[in-house]
Amino acid sequence: MEKAKRGKVVSYNKWGYFFLIPFVVVYAIFQLIPLVSTIYNSFFENYRSGLTQVGPNFIGLKNYMTLFTNGDLLSYTRNTMIMWILGFVPQILVSLLLGAWFSDPSLRLKFQRFFKTVIYLPNLIMASAFSMLFFTLFADSGPINSILISLGIFSAPYKFMSHVWSVRGLVALMNFIMWFGNTTILLMAGMMGIDPSLYEAAQVDGATATQIFYRITLPLLRPILLYVMITSLIGGLQMFDVPQILTNGTGDPVRSSMTLIMYLNKHLFSKNFGLGGALSVLLFIITGIFSLIVFKLNTSTEK
Repeated sequence: MEKAKRGKVVSYNKWGYFFLIPFVVVYAIFQLIPLVSTIYNSFFENYRSGLTQVGPNFIGLKNYMTLFTNGDLLSYTRNTMIMWILGFVPQILVSLLLGAWFSDPSLRLKFQRFFKTVIYLPNLIMASAFSMLFFTLFADSGPINSILISLGIFSAPYKFMSHVWSVRGLVALMNFIMWFGNTTILLMAGMMGIDPSLYEAAQVDGATATQIFYRITLPLLRPILLYVMITSLIGGLQMFDVPQILTNGTGDPVRSSMTLIMYLNKHLFSKNFGLGGALSVLLFIITGIFSLIVFKLNTSTEK
């Protein structure tokens, strides 16, 4: 009887592997094969000079050495991280505050569904549309400058697109507006999954709202916060469309808003597939390192 049951279990298990075949095929075609191909091409000299095609010629690690020696990789990594931090810190703070408000039954907030929908709506708008909107709003003759001049704050239009920190601030502001709604929904879902009896016991013991938040809510939200931080970090390292459109692909002023993906796009646009492949591999490694650091920091504080 036991052998017959084991035989049935094995026969049922094979159907699970059968249904996994489409995922494995799609992953291999669209993820694994391009990854291996990119790593392979990173070891070759392969670019177009005018009408002449140079390569592919095997050059080993020379593409990687070129990226490390010209200094642009470190500069653009710093730009990317600065703009991500400027957008992520207010995003996580506002999302925690809104999530605590909406998930607290004692506040009895009205029109919660309406406000949740409004908060999430910017996430549905394309980044290109957002960039064009902000480019128009903050132009030299745009409405923001008109308002600032009419209020007497400035006597002449402020050139937002000509100053390093104003451009970085606009990129960070757009990323904050687009993504804080999604982060709020995730954190709110985590808060609503916390056992209400923990809050009731804390209130009976005389704990204040601040103590409850720091001693109960935040520790139990650590898995969700870890997920939000890692996914946001990966998205930040892949930042492209907002600064690309806002600065017309130049990363000005003085390339202070040039991100790693914009740098990669320049290599691909110029048909330099060798350097583009090497930069893609380095970006993959940088993403893995930063994600591992965030994971280790969160797990170490948990202990």
